[in-house]
Amino acid sequence: MSVPPHLQIAIDGPAASGKTTIAHALARRLRILYLDTGAMYRALAFLAIRHRIEADNEGALVRLWENAEVEVTLDSGAPLGFRISAAGRELDEAMLQSNEVTAIVSTIAAHPRVREAMVRSQRAIAQEGPVVMAGRDIGTVVLPEARVKVFLTASVAARVERRRAQFSSAGVDINAHRLAEEIEERDRLDRERAVSPLVPAPDAHMIDSSSLSVEAVLDEVVAIVERSR
Repeated sequence: MSVPPHLQIAIDGPAASGKTTIAHALARRLRILYLDTGAMYRALAFLAIRHRIEADNEGALVRLWENAEVEVTLDSGAPLGFRISAAGRELDEAMLQSNEVTAIVSTIAAHPRVREAMVRSQRAIAQEGPVVMAGRDIGTVVLPEARVKVFLTASVAARVERRRAQFSSAGVDINAHRLAEEIEERDRLDRERAVSPLVPAPDAHMIDSSSLSVEAVLDEVVAIVERSR
């Protein structure tokens, strides 16, 4: 399928709803660039832990992001579908998905000035060419003019199994009950935050992926893209 040179596809949804997997697979199928914006917040959380900066210190976090030489390179051949580095060190999935990072990333992402800095970076990346961007506010805040917007949902049970598999592949073991509690708390924080709360864009296509395979969801999203042309 040929795509317009400035096609923007926004994939939103709560934690472990499948948005990262679908966005990455969609980008591969369309042969365009992909970015999981959540990795940028996780990179900042990783740096905050390393530099011993508290998650509620908004000013210090913004300065850290601006001065830590964080770079995002869109690379379809990389394990994540892109590369993200800080101070010359590439961050892998195990670093970004660690329990310590997960515990503070929602607090960090709730800061207005942090989100403003992130959105500026994300919009700049989207100008580089056709892109599939995944996150929690892509269709509502980051790329409100995106031609295609998809909001993925899934039951907590389905999301727990997906996240456990993700952690396992990264060599991290986690208790299912604890993970369910963390996902539910993450959902609450994302919904109730004052800045860019987790809500679907009015023109987003809603897909419940609880009982669907990756291929089934991907086919549905591809059909949406084709209809938008």
